[in-house]
Amino acid sequence: MNKTHLLAGAAAGLALAAALPASAQSIDYGSLEQLFNEPVTTSATGSPQRSTEVPVDMTIISQADIHRSGAKDLPTILSRVAGVDVLNFSAGQSDVGIRGYNQARSPRLLVLVNGRQVYLDHFGYTDWTALPVQLSEIRQIEVVRGPNSAIFGFNAVSGVVNIITYNPKFDKVGGLEVYAGNGTTAGVSVVETFNIGDKVSVRISGGGEHQDEWARSNNLVTSAMIHNPSAVRANLDAVAQLTPKTELRVEGSWSNLAGSQVISTFAYAQHRVKTWSEKATLTADTNYGLIQAQIYQNQLDALTPGRRYLNTITVTSLQDLFKVGANHTFRVGLEHRQNQLDTASYVGGVVRYTVLAPSAMWNWVVNDKLSLTAAARYDMLSLEREGTFPKGAPPQTNSQWDRDIKETSVNLGAVYKVTPTTSVRATYARGVQAPTLLELGGLVIPPATPAPAGGLIQGNPTLDPAIVTNYAIGVDHDFTPVNVKAGLKLFSQKTENVKGQFSASILDVLPTATTWPVFTYKNASDSKMWGVEAAASGKLGGGFHWSADTTYTKVEDDSFTTDANLILRKVAFAQTTPKWRSNVALGWANPKWAVDGYVHNVSKFNSYNGNLLEPVEGYTSLGGRVAYKAPYGIELALSGQNLLDERQSQAKGPSGLMAERRIFFTVGKSW
Repeated sequence: MNKTHLLAGAAAGLALAAALPASAQSIDYGSLEQLFNEPVTTSATGSPQRSTEVPVDMTIISQADIHRSGAKDLPTILSRVAGVDVLNFSAGQSDVGIRGYNQARSPRLLVLVNGRQVYLDHFGYTDWTALPVQLSEIRQIEVVRGPNSAIFGFNAVSGVVNIITYNPKFDKVGGLEVYAGNGTTAGVSVVETFNIGDKVSVRISGGGEHQDEWARSNNLVTSAMIHNPSAVRANLDAVAQLTPKTELRVEGSWSNLAGSQVISTFAYAQHRVKTWSEKATLTADTNYGLIQAQIYQNQLDALTPGRRYLNTITVTSLQDLFKVGANHTFRVGLEHRQNQLDTASYVGGVVRYTVLAPSAMWNWVVNDKLSLTAAARYDMLSLEREGTFPKGAPPQTNSQWDRDIKETSVNLGAVYKVTPTTSVRATYARGVQAPTLLELGGLVIPPATPAPAGGLIQGNPTLDPAIVTNYAIGVDHDFTPVNVKAGLKLFSQKTENVKGQFSASILDVLPTATTWPVFTYKNASDSKMWGVEAAASGKLGGGFHWSADTTYTKVEDDSFTTDANLILRKVAFAQTTPKWRSNVALGWANPKWAVDGYVHNVSKFNSYNGNLLEPVEGYTSLGGRVAYKAPYGIELALSGQNLLDERQSQAKGPSGLMAERRIFFTVGKSW
């Protein structure tokens, strides 16, 4: 593409992006990246921006970063981002959090693929192995720290991971990758884009992998609890240009995986998950702005021993993004969510809720130095239940589930460019973590014994949402003469009404002569956190590049009863959040060779062993990759994870599985 065409395409992209909603994704990111000479985002305001200019705290991971990482999974890539916490429980399960508060099946992180949520609604957590995307079809990953429900949507309370795939309308990609390694590790993935006529562009992808589970080092994890992880997945993405100003994008995905999982009580169990999803997005450029109508449905079939969860969520939305004058951009929207879960393991009930959520955003470019952004979202959740109750349950009626939850999310951001190389960002956020369907009554586990012997585990329809309030300020500076970028951030956060697990040691409802005692979910505490984060990156002569970051967090919990209650309900975050996590990366590349190394360090913290806490010693892990570009688009690479130790505890102490050294040899072919 010559320079004239490039500038024309970029100008068109800028005009379109200035009015396009974040989830539309119909942006020519390639032209915009060439224009800005770095990855850009349109997710926060609709306009293309560098990450240092957006009104949220964001890091962008490019496809080049993903490719050089040598990683075969998203949690490994995310663990190398400042402020991100990753708990590696098994070879097939990692849980991701941001700046603390991570836990098994963490429900605090919103994960999106092209604007569609991909966390699993029954528990509200993300099964990273189930995500139906290949690493090679991801254009970029946007990691957003802090609550951002008003900008990004429902339940974004600790942060957002926004995955943007290549758009087949603009990006022609194709490739095949095969890898194998120790631990009987093997995987394959393929991605291809093509056109159908001159109006329809398509991207298809598929792949799968298998590996041995990490070896058991104690008798607390039995062979019946674990399963060698494997997964297969497929994805379809098609864009049709219906008219010069109207576009339809249709996406569909499927995944099927099995492996070992640490469930929310921190016990290991065999686990199988199947997911299906369909999405359609219609975007029209009108005299009233860029209007987008979208609908998607996610379906889940999850199985753990003795329990099967069937969950369906349907989300429809309508929004309009328009400009008033040259400096004011507005986005108004309305979203409707319908979520349903069959009760498990007891069969006979259905719990559902609907959510109606209007939202609005205003971005004001005051001048060439200052921009202000304000966003608000109002969620109106209506809960209901139908069906029967197990014999032996306390007297209950479905009318106890007739309840409304109404909460407001707010995001405020100001970015001030002090000089062309220095910018300051200040933000305020109020996020809402709604209870999951499982917590609200989808979980019903009756004992095998008649009442009053035994105990009934069930959800709680009176559970309140957790409210997260966050303040942050940061400065970024570009040391142009030495090609170094650096940033420093301070943040504080308060979570009210932290939602705690059920515990067999806490009796929530007393038994009678004809009913079981009940163990259920409860709001357990308030919690405060503050911290500081520093990061720097740069390039050296001769093809070298480097980066380094460190994050400190301090968590203080205020229990509604006793501190022991926090441990029993699995929300003792002050003791389970590491104070420090740090990264150092160094790489070198020329036209034929590339070498990259990654050091990840986490300070000591505690994890759960039943109703007790056990220590996890601080650890340092090393990952790396060496690659050679051969003729005909072929690349050969040797990469590895956890290279310093043959086995290492990274999530649980002596009671858990230990992460093992993995080395991969990869052959890739691009076209």
